[in-house]
Amino acid sequence: MSHISVLLGEAVAALDLHPDGVYLDATFGRGGHSRAILARLGQGGRLIAMDRDPVAVTAAAALQDARFSIVHAPFSELGEAMREQGIERLDGVLFDLGVSSPQLDEAERGFSFRFDAPLDMRMDTSRGMTAADWLNTASEEEIAHVVWDYGEERFARKVARTLVQARTESPIATTRQLATLVAGAVRTRERGQDPATRTFQAVRIFINRELEEIAAALPQAVELLKPGGRLVVISFHSLEDRMVKQFMRKESAGEQAPPDIPVLAADLRPGRLRLVGKALKPGEAECAANPRARSATLRVAARTEGSWSS
Repeated sequence: MSHISVLLGEAVAALDLHPDGVYLDATFGRGGHSRAILARLGQGGRLIAMDRDPVAVTAAAALQDARFSIVHAPFSELGEAMREQGIERLDGVLFDLGVSSPQLDEAERGFSFRFDAPLDMRMDTSRGMTAADWLNTASEEEIAHVVWDYGEERFARKVARTLVQARTESPIATTRQLATLVAGAVRTRERGQDPATRTFQAVRIFINRELEEIAAALPQAVELLKPGGRLVVISFHSLEDRMVKQFMRKESAGEQAPPDIPVLAADLRPGRLRLVGKALKPGEAECAANPRARSATLRVAARTEGSWSS
C-alpha cells in the first residue's frame, strides 16, 4: 500500500504558507506533505525535511527541487540540523507523527503482525536495538511496564510473564511468534482488534523512543519559529495527542505565579504560543478512503511575540 498523507490539505493550510518562507517538514515519510508545501512556495521559499528512516531519505532524493533539502536524523535533533543548514528562524514546522504505511506494509521492517518477519521495529535501521534484542533480554517487570505504559494493555503483566517464559525455550525472533504468544495471554479484546495490537504498539514506541522524541522536539521547534510562525502536529494515538495538547496549552498559558506568592502579572513571561482553532479530525470521506486516518488528530499553534529564551 502506498503512503497516503493524512489531513494533507488541512495541515498545509494550517501552516499559513508565505511564498518566500522557510519551513520544516520534520517527518518526510514519503513526501506527501513536502510536495504539497513546495507546490505552494515561491522561488524564494525553502523547505527542509527530516527523517530518521534511511528508506525515506532515499525516497527524498527523487524530489529534485533546488528549494528542498533532506536531513537524515531524528526530529529530536532538529535544532542542530537547522544550525547545520544555516537556518536561524522558521516560518512553520510540521510534524506527522506515527508510522508510515510503507513501514507497516514492508514485512521486513517487523512493525506489523500481519506478516511473518524478523522482529525489528526500528524506524532507523542503521542504529539501535531491535525489538527482538530487547524482548529477549529485558526483565519481566520492564516488559510489563512498557506494554502497560505505551500500549495501555490491561493484560500487560500476563503478556510479560508469557514472553519471559517462552524465551527460555527459544528466542522470540519473529512478528508471528510474538503475536501468537500475546494472543495466548490476552483473554479479551475490543471487537475488530487483534489481541497483539496494543503490545506491538507499545514495543514500537519504546524501541524508537517515540514519546521522548516528541518531548525533545516540540520545545526546539517553538524556539526556532518566527513570531506568527505555525506549529502543526498530526498525532495518531492518545499518548502522542495528549503530549501535544498539554505542551501547546502550557506554552500558550505562559509563566504561572507560584501559589500564595504575590507576583505582578507584568513580571510573568507570556506564553510563547497562541492556540489556533480547535483540534481537527479527518472527515468521513477521508476515513473511508484511508482507514488509517481514523485515529488522526491535527493541532495548530502560532508563535507569539514573546521572549526567544526557553
